[in-house]
Amino acid sequence: MAFIFTEDQEQFRDSVSRFLKDKSSTVDVRRLMATAQGFDSMVWQQLSQQLGMTGVHMPEELGGAGFGPVEMAIVCEEMGKSLYCGPYFASAVCAANALRIAGDELQQETLLPEIISGEKIACLAVTEDRGIWTDEVFSTAATFSSTATRTDNGHLLNGRKRFVVDACNADTLIVVANDDQDFGFFVVDAAAQGVSITALDSMDPTRKLADVEFTDSPAQRLNNSKPEQLRLLVDIASTALANEMVGGAQTLLDSALSYTQLRFQFGRSIASFQAIKHRLADLLLELELAKSAAYQAAQTLADNALWSTNDQTADIDKVTEHASLAKAAASEVYLHAALECIQMHGGIGFTWENDTHLWFKRAKSSEVFLGSPAEHRERMLTALCAQSTDLRNSA
Repeated sequence: MAFIFTEDQEQFRDSVSRFLKDKSSTVDVRRLMATAQGFDSMVWQQLSQQLGMTGVHMPEELGGAGFGPVEMAIVCEEMGKSLYCGPYFASAVCAANALRIAGDELQQETLLPEIISGEKIACLAVTEDRGIWTDEVFSTAATFSSTATRTDNGHLLNGRKRFVVDACNADTLIVVANDDQDFGFFVVDAAAQGVSITALDSMDPTRKLADVEFTDSPAQRLNNSKPEQLRLLVDIASTALANEMVGGAQTLLDSALSYTQLRFQFGRSIASFQAIKHRLADLLLELELAKSAAYQAAQTLADNALWSTNDQTADIDKVTEHASLAKAAASEVYLHAALECIQMHGGIGFTWENDTHLWFKRAKSSEVFLGSPAEHRERMLTALCAQSTDLRNSA
């Protein structure tokens, strides 16, 4: 498979890169990660309304740009490079795609435009007590302790969700919970009765996490909710996160290369030492392989009818295969790049004043977010086996 970005996509990448270099320097990242909100609302509005990043992958009739997963992946990769602090992943990737997948036409027209424009921030609440996106979430037979009870006016939601990204900043919560139809997606106003949001202290302060409690909270069920849609949503989120991670790994590789060229020992640059060259070359190879997997996952999603028509009979196993491969590969290379970058910076590499630890913390948290590399490799192999079975049955 030969894959290259089009000229328009490269120009779009350049515009996103210039904006983030100007608005998301390491000085800005350090300032914002120390705040409770964790992002600059003015920059968020510019990003959403002037550049249209939050709607780049959404249909034009809903206020988006009408592009697709590849353009969404480009935005995520550039945000990973600059370590952008903001609710893009939670709102534009996870919540917006959940609404598009599980909402009917009226619900999409009502809820999506304000999220696409950045006027409202949304987040997706899935995980519960066992941790961050465990293997239970990967199954259409998953069960959740959170329950939605039908009433005359909708549903009442009860339960607890953990490690919800950007819940403290959200106006709207998309919650996965059990109901009388197995389980589905429910829309909850963050300011509604019975909703309690508690911020968490986490290793990575650039991505804010919170616990959310629901006590008879009024909720609206997304009318097209089906259990298998959670699998597709995991694929979309994993693809976006993989591209974000390879962007961060690229920044770390560039930083290591730049520092080794500047640092002199025994009268010459340490970049000229054979051992350093080998480590950088190995890291470059790993990163290029992970990039290929991440780009292929985005293209596979774009080529599949699941994305454009929400056709549940489309080849979701192929989408899952590439999404999980990308997530596993990107997780490992990101953490490896962070560790190598710290080592190559020597004594200064692990200090607070050096910026490497910012990406290291994001790499470590992203490694387990949406599932560990081992879980995703198992998921990928399961999808491959399903494709093989289908081929044998059709032969």
